[in-house]
Amino acid sequence: MGVSERRARDEAAARLAAGVASYALDVPADDVLGDARGSSQVAFARQVAAYLCHTGFELSLSRVAAAFGRDRSTVAYACHAIEDRRDEMQFDLWIGALEAMLRDAPASAPQGAKA
Repeated sequence: MGVSERRARDEAAARLAAGVASYALDVPADDVLGDARGSSQVAFARQVAAYLCHTGFELSLSRVAAAFGRDRSTVAYACHAIEDRRDEMQFDLWIGALEAMLRDAPASAPQGAKA
């Protein structure tokens, strides 16, 4: 897999993680993926999306940062913030269910399924 192909897959993973976070937190996906920090709800949804991208797709922090157009240290902070909340049982169950959704997502379309 070439660099541009890997980057495209990482960006697709970021879009999927952002979509899951967007749906789960009722925040527009465009805001989660946008350049602006946005409201505290948008910032939290972006942290969740970055965390899900890192844990659900097993992407490095650097790859997640590139896919979201953020700095690696920002993604590291987001992942630590979410990880710290996993001590709360309800939050841990919730984020674990979102992680499972991404881990169970098919990696690519079966042969002949592409348009």
